Amino acid sequence: MTPATSLFTPVEADLRLLADNLIQLVGTDHPILYAAAKHLFGAGGKRIRPAIVLLVSRATMSEDITTRHRRLAEITEMIHTASLVHDDVVDESNERRGVPTIHSLFGNRVAVLAGDFFFAQSSWHLANLDNLEVVKLLSQVLMDFAVGEIQQGLNRFDASITIDTYLQKNYYKTATLFANSAKAAAVLSEVSAETAEHLYCYGRDIGLAFQIVDDILDFTSSSEALGKPAGSDLKSGTLTAPVLYALEEKPALFMLIEREFAQEGDLEQALALISDSQGIARARELAAHHAKLAVEHLVDLPYSESRQALINMTDFALSRLY
Repeated sequence: MTPATSLFTPVEADLRLLADNLIQLVGTDHPILYAAAKHLFGAGGKRIRPAIVLLVSRATMSEDITTRHRRLAEITEMIHTASLVHDDVVDESNERRGVPTIHSLFGNRVAVLAGDFFFAQSSWHLANLDNLEVVKLLSQVLMDFAVGEIQQGLNRFDASITIDTYLQKNYYKTATLFANSAKAAAVLSEVSAETAEHLYCYGRDIGLAFQIVDDILDFTSSSEALGKPAGSDLKSGTLTAPVLYALEEKPALFMLIEREFAQEGDLEQALALISDSQGIARARELAAHHAKLAVEHLVDLPYSESRQALINMTDFALSRLY
């Protein structure tokens, strides 16, 4: 397993600067919003998304990256963090990354408004990059997030959804930020349209791989490792790849899902059926497929430490399963 810290070696100094800048970027004197920002950005996390932005930036620049590349990485992390605040309210999650969520500390009203504020601040900084194509790319992410959240809500406990529908939802909720921020970094580097599109596809596929792995870990990891209760997605009616594949083998799952695990022991029975199926193994294969596709989109980039780190990132995404 490749540790995340060694993956980030080419952009280690850039990420330290990013961590220092994030709270200042929020730019508010309001004590509650400032406290929320300090809590969120001080909670750590792997910073995968801004790291990919910075690695793409360095892989596509013959000289040092620009201040606009650095700001794009910061904007990407702000957008991601704002989306987590809203997700936690919708999902009624009291913990994330092992620490209390914003709504559990400050209440739903403050959490929703704080998420809105961080989205607005990221948009303001985005506009100041003074690049219309980049603005359009990241604005698309904000629209996709809303579509994905609505789609997930509408599909709760719907055992008839397909793998394609599941992947589309994962694109809207997760992979869109990977894809569009990677392409935006390439646009700022002024690469060809073809190269920028390849980097969009890299981001899309590695984003899907990360999300599929997260969905598998919901069944295979402990609550302590996840930073949230294990099996929480299934309990809330979010049907992910392991469940959808298991449904093809275990018809008894349909009844349990349709009655929303209303009877005592339903959830435990469903988890046992999924564990006894090929659902998790097939989901692993799906994640590996998208990781392989991601690497194929990097073949035309010249060799560099940053390009190699982008390739290794796909191994890291999959290695979290073992």
